[in-house]
Amino acid sequence: MLRRVLIGALLAGLAAIVAPAVAWASSTQVLMPGVTYSRQVQFTAHGPVVIHVVTAPRPTGLYSLEPILANGTVTGRGRVTAMEKSVSDQATVVGTNGDLFNWNDGHPTGIVLQDGIIKSPPYRDRSSIGISDTGQLNVARVALYGYWQGLGSRHPLQVNRTPRGDGTALYTPTWGARTPSIAGAFETVLQPFPPATTGELEGTSLAQATGGGTPIPQNGAVLLSVGSQAPRLATETTPPTVVHVQFVMAPDWTGQGINQALGGGPLVVRNGRAVYTAGEDFLASQLAPRNPRTGIGQRRDGRIVMVVVDGRRPGYSVGLTNFELAQALVRLGVVTGSALDSGGSSTLAFDGKLLNRPSDRGGERAVKETLAFMYHGVYTAPLPMPVISPTGGGGVPTQETLSFKVVRPSTVTATVIGPDGSTGYSSTEAHLPGTYQVTWPSGPKAKRAETALGRWRWVVNATDDQARQSSMERAFWVNDTLGYLRVAPRAVRLRARGRNRVVARFRLAHPATVVGTIATRTGVLVRRIGPVRLGAGNRSMRWNGRYRSGRLAYRGAYVFRVYAKNSYGPVTLTQSFGVRR
Repeated sequence: MLRRVLIGALLAGLAAIVAPAVAWASSTQVLMPGVTYSRQVQFTAHGPVVIHVVTAPRPTGLYSLEPILANGTVTGRGRVTAMEKSVSDQATVVGTNGDLFNWNDGHPTGIVLQDGIIKSPPYRDRSSIGISDTGQLNVARVALYGYWQGLGSRHPLQVNRTPRGDGTALYTPTWGARTPSIAGAFETVLQPFPPATTGELEGTSLAQATGGGTPIPQNGAVLLSVGSQAPRLATETTPPTVVHVQFVMAPDWTGQGINQALGGGPLVVRNGRAVYTAGEDFLASQLAPRNPRTGIGQRRDGRIVMVVVDGRRPGYSVGLTNFELAQALVRLGVVTGSALDSGGSSTLAFDGKLLNRPSDRGGERAVKETLAFMYHGVYTAPLPMPVISPTGGGGVPTQETLSFKVVRPSTVTATVIGPDGSTGYSSTEAHLPGTYQVTWPSGPKAKRAETALGRWRWVVNATDDQARQSSMERAFWVNDTLGYLRVAPRAVRLRARGRNRVVARFRLAHPATVVGTIATRTGVLVRRIGPVRLGAGNRSMRWNGRYRSGRLAYRGAYVFRVYAKNSYGPVTLTQSFGVRR
């Protein structure tokens, strides 16, 4: 009997360990068509955990999932936000950090495959992440075998890696401007030479040099040998010898239509189940601690899930272990998933703006690459003004700045549609790649919305020069309900004894449900007043200078926010004031 009790207690304890934490998720935000972002908070026995989740369509057609190298080269580093901005004229991008990298020169630990071109070789003892032309995510261990042959026999070869001992490397323009300087090295310049892909390649020996530091031609490559291979390269590739190069990938990813890939690992989700240990070349110190984490996965229906977990911030987010990351991905419906570089590298950004809070003291870390989910259709940015007023009363803006971006020559139809389906603006024009703005209501094609209160839509449809169609819309409100907010006194002295009062006066043009909030300048909520249903007319809300507990507010800068909502939509006005004691 006692044994049964102990076994039951043990099983209950294990269930408590692996059971999902109680979670709260913020409202979902639409980043671009079909792509959403949410910020979730899990409350665990170890502390809160903040998880940033992006879900996106299968990467085909207008969508793609691919690595972006910092500075376009294997060496050097850059920030995820900067890499996204560097391709903003080609796509709208949401992305995470990528593979682990060498801290000194920035080269990635594993594979980088872009459009079938090998930029960096795989690390065979860790998983690589491949994306097929059909949008399938593949996580597997991959090896690359290379050979070169001139006037003699065939010799082993690697690509864009510094050879050690006796070896030869092929340096392509992706490495950088010059080969590395290595004492005793011998080099042969091949020009012309095609991009490094799997299969058989050949180039003509143009020149030879020693010691490294040789310029790499844009339409060529450089063979560099060290140790016993150096004299062989010197004698077997004398100009103008035709040099044969071959690369073989196992498994043959490019033959399977996998032309985009980057290093990562370890494998964390297989067939919909969390993988505790994948047996890959990682230290326990990399996997076991609760740290910031980054992961990528795919659901059974093909949708992509990108996850970044904040960590190393007690009280805000403690992070996850690698296995807890696996469990989080499974709870999000992932059937195949991999981890990526973690710790201070963990970054999530959209359109060049951070979405998470990296753990480094200096903020966002410079990394080697971005795993970017890219959208190539028409994009409309979030509207700067969620509410405009037809009358311009009380500080509510009277015009909305609308915009759209196309990355290919496109025929674009942009329309503003009112609450009743009427058209407030319409234009169909051919546009070159770029970002375009429309101020509404304004101009000959716009109609002023003096009485059309309610929810309006900015709808943009585009057909690009490849006959691909895309569309996106954003909503905003035309609402004159709330106006003329005045907070008095603007600087109030609070007293422990006596009557304290801060009054927010405003005008309601229509009946509405009103909520008042007082918060610090940094957004910490101090007090909430309401909700209360108020009729049209001059109205006011009062705050007694205290928290709900009765404690007197501290000195500092505060914001009085008045929110009103009715059938015409929501509208908010704010005004700052100061507190002294």
